[in-house]
Amino acid sequence: MSDTPLLSSLTLPDDVPGLTLAQKQALAQELRETVIRVVTQNGGHLAPSLGVVELTLALLSCFDPARDAIVWDVGHQSYPWKLLTGRADRFDTLRRYGGLSGFPNRGESPYDRFGVGHASTSISAALGVAAARDLAGGSEHVVAVIGDGALSGGMAFEALNQAGGMGKRLIVILNDNKMSISENTGALSRFLSRNLSRGTVMNIKQHVARVLSRFPGGDSLIDIIRKGEISFKSFFTPGMLFEAFQFNYIGPINGHDIAQLEKHLEAAKKLDMPVLLHIRTRKGKGYVPAENDPAHFHGISASVPDEIPVPPQPQGWKPSGPGFSRAFGQALCELAEKDERIFAITAAMPEGTGLETYRKRFPDRFADVGICEEHAVTFAAGLAASGFRPVVAIYSTFMQRAYDQIIHDVCLQNLPVTLCLDRAGLVGEDGPTHHGAFDLSWLRTVPNLAIAAPRDEECLADALAAVLALDGPAALRYPRGSGRRLDPSRWERASALRFPAGPHPYELGKGEVIVEGDSRVCVIACGQRVLPCAEAALAAAEKTGRLATVFDARWVKPLPEEQILALAASHDALLLVEENALMGGFTSAVLELLSDHDMLGRLTVRRLGLPDRFIPHGPVRRLRDDVGLNVPGISSALEKLLCADSPRP
Repeated sequence: MSDTPLLSSLTLPDDVPGLTLAQKQALAQELRETVIRVVTQNGGHLAPSLGVVELTLALLSCFDPARDAIVWDVGHQSYPWKLLTGRADRFDTLRRYGGLSGFPNRGESPYDRFGVGHASTSISAALGVAAARDLAGGSEHVVAVIGDGALSGGMAFEALNQAGGMGKRLIVILNDNKMSISENTGALSRFLSRNLSRGTVMNIKQHVARVLSRFPGGDSLIDIIRKGEISFKSFFTPGMLFEAFQFNYIGPINGHDIAQLEKHLEAAKKLDMPVLLHIRTRKGKGYVPAENDPAHFHGISASVPDEIPVPPQPQGWKPSGPGFSRAFGQALCELAEKDERIFAITAAMPEGTGLETYRKRFPDRFADVGICEEHAVTFAAGLAASGFRPVVAIYSTFMQRAYDQIIHDVCLQNLPVTLCLDRAGLVGEDGPTHHGAFDLSWLRTVPNLAIAAPRDEECLADALAAVLALDGPAALRYPRGSGRRLDPSRWERASALRFPAGPHPYELGKGEVIVEGDSRVCVIACGQRVLPCAEAALAAAEKTGRLATVFDARWVKPLPEEQILALAASHDALLLVEENALMGGFTSAVLELLSDHDMLGRLTVRRLGLPDRFIPHGPVRRLRDDVGLNVPGISSALEKLLCADSPRP
């Protein structure tokens, strides 16, 4: 007998509206059990999805997803939606290589009306859908579901402002769980938590009525107040804010009560104006560990390996440190002990960026601004203009949202703001919305900005100290997880390795040779791919008898120009390697340098990096295998150059 008799037997989503309340409640339990089972195996966003099970059932009871548009914000709340819109039979493939995406994806299902992975986009997208509907003379409903802190983003308020001004028929559901990734911060969160009891409101009204009745004309004033009861209450509750945006505000209501949700959704459908339905939910609902620690269970790692064959970890490697994020946090704490000008800033992710310890140790020099990357950067610029040394730690994919602020507010004024781009490169199962694939390409073009890419955690600490010592803006780029340290005892040519022992200066615009090879091929790499290049060179040497030189550039901007030009002059071929988009990234910078010095005509040059397409989700090692950025891929490219009769063109 199936553990999910309803979920297994229903025709979804068509059968949901015809279920009784008791059946929907039973189905809610099955949905939670399925999400918990799959996500604890595959990894993913557990707590956010558990909080919207009843809301998802209510949406499918009141709306026709084949006709009406339901637009999810962020998208990590969409697992119940996937289960109920024809993907239950594939749900076990969630976040697996070639399986279901962890976010809404237009290419995956017609019920996913808008693809998403970043926050605060739903109201803008839904308003666009509503405008298109009206231009086409349609009558379908459009619903935006926003929550998990996404309302703290300025883009959401820009959309609310336009939606209210346009007066389009649009329903916005605010899923208020007091959380984003971590606990929500700021005045808006506190404001949304205000909720006067009915008794309190009645007592205020009765007191006002008694006072006014003593004056001439008081009865008329009382009648006016009674007619304006909704506005009176909204003055004291969150409705005041949304009424100011010309939205009809409903709520707050219990987001786990299916009957109440359906009642208010049906009421909202009848209104020919923008409506905001404010619901309150519990993140992690139905799974006690997630309820007690929703930040930890916001996103969890896989406990069961992907069934798709994944290339094995290279032999002879071991973790090089505690992980880049944690190493960053530790290094920043040590630097902040000595320099009271250091001020750390993050955007709703103190745990993910390794700043939790810093926050506890230096609470007066720390700010979590919420999902407000643009504000975070300009806030940092203001601090820098006043003599501080702010450090902005945000995932690479989210730092994209602050590009204008980086140019206009930081770099144009040459302010000493340090941008720390965590999760640079491929991140794995979160997929194309979260890969840090483009930062080198868009940062490299900005004047005054220095960019460092350390190869491991030890170098990260040195690089952080170096960029904080600069008198202008800088970016520090590092990946998710731990680096790897090479075991020299495994290799016959290990004597060629040149790894400095212990901390050493991270001199601006200077790289270092880490494998001393012959004059045939030189590998020039940056960041996390440097050490795999070293192993690839040693592996290729065992097959070909020739050892390639490996150079760690350390800096993407300024490039170690003199060293690169010297290596180009002393070698027949170059292999350039990066984990960033090939277009405009580190390897493009090297090609530009060589071209400017008329050196391309005498060299064979090959490049490895991310191709001009969005990389799907899957295990990082599998994805690197696909694009040739793992050790076998780099080694194969090296062997071709080493074995060529004449590498010169």
